[in-house]
Amino acid sequence: MATDSSILRFENVNLHFGDVPALVNVSFGMGPGETLVVMGAAGSGKTMLLKSAMGLVKPDSGRVFLLDQEITSLQESQLFDIRSNVGILFQEGGLFDSLTVAENVAYPLLYQPRHAATSQNGTVDQKVREALRFVELEHTLNKFPSELSGGMRRRVGIARAIVTEPALVLYDSPTAGLDPITANTIISLIIKQRDLHNTAAIMVTYRYQDGHLMANFRYNPNSGQVERVAPDKDGENLLNTEFLIMDEGREVFEGSEVELTAFPDRYVQKFVR
Repeated sequence: MATDSSILRFENVNLHFGDVPALVNVSFGMGPGETLVVMGAAGSGKTMLLKSAMGLVKPDSGRVFLLDQEITSLQESQLFDIRSNVGILFQEGGLFDSLTVAENVAYPLLYQPRHAATSQNGTVDQKVREALRFVELEHTLNKFPSELSGGMRRRVGIARAIVTEPALVLYDSPTAGLDPITANTIISLIIKQRDLHNTAAIMVTYRYQDGHLMANFRYNPNSGQVERVAPDKDGENLLNTEFLIMDEGREVFEGSEVELTAFPDRYVQKFVR
């Protein structure tokens, strides 16, 4: 991927827990509007990659750059402002059950220091409504997560992830446990966010279909729909989407969808449907 304007970059990152490798010599880079679809078996290092990207775990060696700033050796207090430029959709939405939908979405605006310092009640309310309108759930402001379906909770999670207008969003299994129609709705919202705001994204998923949609569809603001993009003469997608397949902390494949489908490795082909 292009990295002239870097959003996230890993340089030979290694991470171990005792004798167990979590990340082994992982290197990649991504710029604005680019998507990295991360796949692999359970325990392959996908979650550790996300945590390393946020500075939640420190690598044993190698370097991580977030928004062109090396975060590898920063203290926790030094990471607050940098992390406020990153949105996260946790598995199954990760909403606070005791808070209303509006309070869940407002949480980053109120409790991330950079945003809290500049947020006023009217501004917060407006941004919360805009984020929920983006995911077509403005009518749920005063509901609690328990009153929503699984797909709706996931959409509220997206609203919370994007309410701060982040440069990068991390999606941890955004479609897990959802029926195919609802899952495609979630991916359509992620595509819409990417294309309207040039947002970079890392998507951890078990569904090849999720990556396929990211690589081949874009949002048309005129029609309000996601539409298929014709490939170039070499059959490649034009939407800056790459796939990263991991196994026991190692990158066993990184490349385009066309390269992925042609890659002969048996382990890699398990993730291609």
